[in-house]
Amino acid sequence: MPTDKSGRTSAGILLWRRRAGALEVLLAHQGGPLWAKKDHGHWTVPKGEVEAGEAADLLAVARREFAEETGHAVPDGPAIPLGEIRQKSGKRVLAWALEGDLDPAAAFSNTYDMEWPPRSGRIQSFPEIDRVEWFGLDEAAERLKAAQVPFLERLEAALAPQP
Repeated sequence: MPTDKSGRTSAGILLWRRRAGALEVLLAHQGGPLWAKKDHGHWTVPKGEVEAGEAADLLAVARREFAEETGHAVPDGPAIPLGEIRQKSGKRVLAWALEGDLDPAAAFSNTYDMEWPPRSGRIQSFPEIDRVEWFGLDEAAERLKAAQVPFLERLEAALAPQP
């Protein structure tokens, strides 16, 4: 059962690049035992929650969260605003796109603690993100949480040649 996260806001960065003329985006897979066997429809834009007092600079929050979840700073360059979506949980997510490159093998995430197995009394640490990967837009749309797919469409429209 999804947790009600209405009233919460996250901000993230959708990193993009071109390879052989094709647009690719970097997506993150949530870490920990609850996500270990989930794939299609469970990837996300690298993002994190906006804390109290941070609403004035959401792009700065998105940059910080990208660094926490990938272990790498966001590249310099213009940020393309991708707007916001609302996830099934009620959480509001804002995203920006930046062009850059990142070796997925060199990515690492911060961690969180949880009791595992449930009711065992044992606290274990897990990475917030267990891996990141580059995907073409069609594959990314299949992997990404459905509510976040509009970010891909908005990026593609923003990068399309203007008449």
